[in-house]
Amino acid sequence: MVLELTKFYHNEDADLTVLKNKLIAVIGYGNQGRAQALNMRDSSLNVIIGNIKDSYWELAKNDGFDVYPIKEAASKGDILFLLIPDEVMPQVYENEIQSKLSEGKVLNFASGYNIAFGLIKPPKSIDVVMLAPRMIGKFVRELFVKGEGFPSFIAVENDASGKAKEIVLALAKAIGSTRAGVLEVTMAQEAYMDLFSEQGTGPIIGRTLMAAFQIQVDAGLPPEAVLVELYMSGELGLVFQTFAETGIAGQMGLHSQTSQYGSISRSLTLNIDPIVEHLQKVFEDIRNGDFAEEWRKEQEAGYPKFKELTELSKLNPLAPYEKKVIEGLRNKPEE
Repeated sequence: MVLELTKFYHNEDADLTVLKNKLIAVIGYGNQGRAQALNMRDSSLNVIIGNIKDSYWELAKNDGFDVYPIKEAASKGDILFLLIPDEVMPQVYENEIQSKLSEGKVLNFASGYNIAFGLIKPPKSIDVVMLAPRMIGKFVRELFVKGEGFPSFIAVENDASGKAKEIVLALAKAIGSTRAGVLEVTMAQEAYMDLFSEQGTGPIIGRTLMAAFQIQVDAGLPPEAVLVELYMSGELGLVFQTFAETGIAGQMGLHSQTSQYGSISRSLTLNIDPIVEHLQKVFEDIRNGDFAEEWRKEQEAGYPKFKELTELSKLNPLAPYEKKVIEGLRNKPEE
């Protein structure tokens, strides 16, 4: 199978002058909102904040921003960044933002979720774009300050102005993402990939680690040592970091020949058919909207299953051993 390579956009592909005289209203001053707002201000853009009156409102004021109620910020802004949680966004959009979307405005999302599953339907008279950093807010800010970048996905859902792509590329440059590289996808594709990482890849890794722990402890190996070997030394995280730097095959040369031989030979005997079948079901439930509908009903019901699941997650049998390892490795006594 030959895959078509997608174009990466960098600093030279984006022009901040397309944002000249534009007022950017960042709606929501949480982890992403704060990081992106600070980065854009440092890129000499004119930024205001829209937020409810809570601790984030005060934080934005302390950071030197002009802060307004969401409806007022949406009215003032030429470009609106919707950086509030996906589950509350449709209601906030309907009550506070929709009526303020006059012709010529730009509505920017950091996730394709609400557009992909039809929960928000903006008017055709405005530009609708997505700038979705593949990085948590803390590092969006820290990498920018260091002069480094981070990948992002961009999308153009509606191009009323004929300049929507230029605008979203400029926004990506302003937050520091074109320093690393930006990929263009659709908002639906971003939603599918994001949810699949959370529901497909992540759970398999987690459950595999728990199973590996149990097998070795049942065989008489010390649980704390097993955890250090599996992931609590930090080595596994560094291996994944090396995946990002050299690719999966490229990192193999960093391991011993014994490691390489055992890893490759055993991977070839692994029956992945049940895993593939499970992942395909997860992906189809995402793509056909079944998960989005399930999650919508869960919200309407007051989150009963979500509350049950979060309580269940606290019963993690590894937790006491993890705590002991953390205390031993991270909180060692002063010498």
